[in-house]
Amino acid sequence: MTASTLTVPALVVPRNGGSDVLTVQDRDVPAPGPGQVRVTVAAAGINFIDIYQREGVYPIPTPFVVGGEGAGTVEAVGDGVDLAVGDRVAWADGPGSAAGAVLVDAAKAVRVPDGVDLEVAGAVMLQGITAHYLVNSTYAVQPGDLVLVHAVAGGVGQLLVQLVKAKGATLIGTAGSAEKVTLGLGLGADHVIDYSQLANLGELPDKVKELTGGEGAHVVYDGVGKTTFDASLALLRRRGMMVLFGGASGQVAPFDIQRLNRGGSLFLTRPTMGDYIATRDELEWRTSEILGAVADGSLKVDIGGRYPLAEARAAYDALAGRQTTGKLLLVP
Repeated sequence: MTASTLTVPALVVPRNGGSDVLTVQDRDVPAPGPGQVRVTVAAAGINFIDIYQREGVYPIPTPFVVGGEGAGTVEAVGDGVDLAVGDRVAWADGPGSAAGAVLVDAAKAVRVPDGVDLEVAGAVMLQGITAHYLVNSTYAVQPGDLVLVHAVAGGVGQLLVQLVKAKGATLIGTAGSAEKVTLGLGLGADHVIDYSQLANLGELPDKVKELTGGEGAHVVYDGVGKTTFDASLALLRRRGMMVLFGGASGQVAPFDIQRLNRGGSLFLTRPTMGDYIATRDELEWRTSEILGAVADGSLKVDIGGRYPLAEARAAYDALAGRQTTGKLLLVP
């Protein structure tokens, strides 16, 4: 039977702006073309990149449907696809995921292992791939390394704590409340600094140096951006690496590159996921390890909230305000 067009609710950005522009509209999803599958969406991940796209920091022509990450069940397939109707799949780069159904390039979809709930798969794809490439490829963490992770209670932060500790490194985290400190320690962090108790973030490097015998960190994973950037550079040891993988507090302004020299021949990188899943082999390597660890129970995924499309504004405001822990999902 040839698949027909579906009409489904979708979360749309009609123009760039704040969360108030988000609108639920009915949208047509056509039959899949060659190399595509149409998926009934069980859950779509909520991510900071959605905010950057909505605001126009990462320009996308409007109107567009929100979301690049999700999981669901294949309900129609195009030609040349090694997937079948009924397969459970997840993806981290499938535009328009915040909808009742979505077209996904089969090359970007991976099968979800038995025993992994579709909501969990939808929650772990983008952040799981991110955490995987950060600790295995951007800076390959080694036993005995001293690693600092900002925002350990967040979605990526929680995964980073678990992956870094599994490699035998020492991990210092930061968090913004006593509750989040407790969460980070419970995941295995060696120390968590509550920056709400600091007079200002300028005190953070000294706190880290105290915990590291004056040496500082080998690497800092910073997804916060603007407010933490200066402190992150200052807490590194000689030839340490600053990995800026996000900007939850805003984008970092241009700066004098000689600061890397003065800081001790520091390294600075701004990675993005697409460059770390550029081939199918790399995508399958990262997702098989992440989803496999979820399946065997060695990697815990914290879903901090589930929202219907109609409540998306509240979800994104909570994320932007850093009022959440774990991963937020839209459930169409």
